Amino acid sequence: MKKIIDIIELELITAFANCGYNEKYARITLSNRPDLCEYQCNGALAAAKEYKKAPIMIANEVIEQLKSSELFDYKEAVMPGFINLKLAPAFLASYLNDISKDERLGCDKTENPKTIVIDYGGPNVAKPLHVGHLRSAIIGESIKRIGRFVGHNVIGDVHLGDWGLQMGLIITELKLRKPELVYFIDNYNGEYPTKAPFTISELEEIYPAASAKSKKDEAYKEEAMQATYLLQNGHCGYQALFKHILDVSVTDLKKNYEALNVSFDLWKGESDAQPYIPDLVQYMKDNNYAYISNGALVVDVKEETDTKEIPPCMILKSDGASLYNTTDLATIIERMKLFHPDEIIYVVDKRQELYFEQVFRCAKKTKLVKEDTKLKFLGFGTMNGNDGKPFKTREGGVMRLESLIANINEEMYQKMKANRDSISDAEAHETAKTIGLSAMKYGDLSNQASKDYVFDIDRFTSFEGDTGPYILYTIVRIKSILAKYANMDGSLEKAAINPSKSESEKTLMLELTKLNSVVKASYEEIAPHKICSYIYDLANAFNRFYHETKILTEKNESVRAGWIKLLILTRDILETSIDLLGFKAPERM
Repeated sequence: MKKIIDIIELELITAFANCGYNEKYARITLSNRPDLCEYQCNGALAAAKEYKKAPIMIANEVIEQLKSSELFDYKEAVMPGFINLKLAPAFLASYLNDISKDERLGCDKTENPKTIVIDYGGPNVAKPLHVGHLRSAIIGESIKRIGRFVGHNVIGDVHLGDWGLQMGLIITELKLRKPELVYFIDNYNGEYPTKAPFTISELEEIYPAASAKSKKDEAYKEEAMQATYLLQNGHCGYQALFKHILDVSVTDLKKNYEALNVSFDLWKGESDAQPYIPDLVQYMKDNNYAYISNGALVVDVKEETDTKEIPPCMILKSDGASLYNTTDLATIIERMKLFHPDEIIYVVDKRQELYFEQVFRCAKKTKLVKEDTKLKFLGFGTMNGNDGKPFKTREGGVMRLESLIANINEEMYQKMKANRDSISDAEAHETAKTIGLSAMKYGDLSNQASKDYVFDIDRFTSFEGDTGPYILYTIVRIKSILAKYANMDGSLEKAAINPSKSESEKTLMLELTKLNSVVKASYEEIAPHKICSYIYDLANAFNRFYHETKILTEKNESVRAGWIKLLILTRDILETSIDLLGFKAPERM
């Protein structure tokens, strides 16, 4: 379905062409002075130089051509040559009725679907999720949903940190505590247990304890490095333990991500890329992409146009060990082999931008990806506390993600109970989770991803202002009106959205036309904050209309039914939008 701005522009193109002017000047934008008009065209100003005419003369000629147009009820040329336009209420109502009949609310799917892998999440196994994992999960999930809504095949990969010394540390510490386990028996030929010899709580305590020991005890660290080597070279007992570590960790991670309404298609990790590394290294050498520098194997990735120093991408350290670079390049090889993606998007802390610039250049230079494969880095800013520093607990430690979620849910629960005495505890707790998730996700996503922001629980959980709870409250208000209308035995069988009768109604209707443009822009710019901004404006427009209009007590049934149809469309667009952001609305609040 055509965007409304495209329909308007087509009308202007015809008018400009009929006057003998190039259609490139018929560009339409939303008015930056909504008090004067709804749309504007400044093309006459640009055309004046080419056609050697005063801009106002060109604008007046175009206006003359638009006199018979049914799209506008106001069109005027304003000095020095602006073309100001307001839509005709009948045309606007007709457009919204078409949207309301479309199951995708006027948003066409792309004609050229792509396969896109999104790398987001990035947790380490054997460690609890903390607030530092929040932004990647929330932003990545929304980008995935928007991409799918647009019509692309989007694959979300959690990309676990499950390789390297951390595994050796866990194995070493476990061997010290439980040496009798069969995993540590040399030449053991039996079946290994199917149940892990530790719980997630024990595992989360083992790793930091082992890490702390390794920093003080050189012999302990050496033993952990040897355990890592044996694991990576096929030690059966250690590989069985590694599988337990993964199973226990992933089960817990899935539970925590589920609380965020975040899901992944792939639960792959750094370990999945390891089999590709030997061939990758040989390929780099055979094709003269890599060379030895100070004992390390590196690939030059600097370019003549660089204005800053871009260091070489290291493939192997001087001792022959691989690095994160190696693993990430091997992961790209695996993704190209398994999914043939047109794009790979990495949702990562913006402080890693230089690192990914090296990896992307290396992948392109060494032809690990096709020439037209896009590698994109979406760097997100820091989530800070009210003191402007990275968000921490009151004691100064890094807050666990489940603790943050629990705090927000409790805050919402207390507000629910304070405002609604009649609600049961069970319903209040369940509703609090739904609203709390909206507070957390909207609070994050309403900011441009690359910007740092202050995570203010009091503000984010408010039912007023630019917050998730305010958006949900608006949706619930609409649902309540629709339920009351249904109880009045109102019929919508022949109902349609009517031409607007007030300024607030028209403002709401104009906001409803923007969904397809906003979704398109959000996808193309990888910018979920544009959807947040849109639904906040839409919620404001609806609430103003609601406060100024006696919807259910309107005597004229046709008018009342038309308003109900308008509310249904508003609800559907708001619910579709919040689903793209990764949360939903309750039935009541």
